[in-house]
Amino acid sequence: MVDASANGRTGGEFPMVVELGKIREFAAATGSENPAYRTADRPVSPATFLTTAAFWHTDDSDPWPHVRMDPRRGLHAEQEFVFHGPPPAAGDRLVCRSRIADVYQKTSRRGGTLTFAVMVTEFRDADGRLVAEARSTGVETSQPVEQP
Repeated sequence: MVDASANGRTGGEFPMVVELGKIREFAAATGSENPAYRTADRPVSPATFLTTAAFWHTDDSDPWPHVRMDPRRGLHAEQEFVFHGPPPAAGDRLVCRSRIADVYQKTSRRGGTLTFAVMVTEFRDADGRLVAEARSTGVETSQPVEQP
């Protein structure tokens, strides 16, 4: 069961280095043939590349476990990326911080009460400027979903 007291919980800062090889691997894994990701000397990262920040989280920087979503009834519901300028490029060093931005409920016809949790991760450059934000939403059903 989701712990609503996780709302507002903020993790510690964590670094993320945007690596040339990882940009190329990510582009290949997603089937992109855009040469901007594969052959440029300092390629920009694909729009969804920032999802790899999950690999950079440490126990102290990741507030998501405090949500306590039941993996048997939880799922990833939505992902959004907002850029405040050009996407990060190979060689950029970002400072990141994640927070639980919202926990709320809705009622569904088949799944009973749905509890949503939203985590926002901010990505800042070396000067502290906000480069991008990732917003990830998870949802947990109060009961197993009935089959039609």
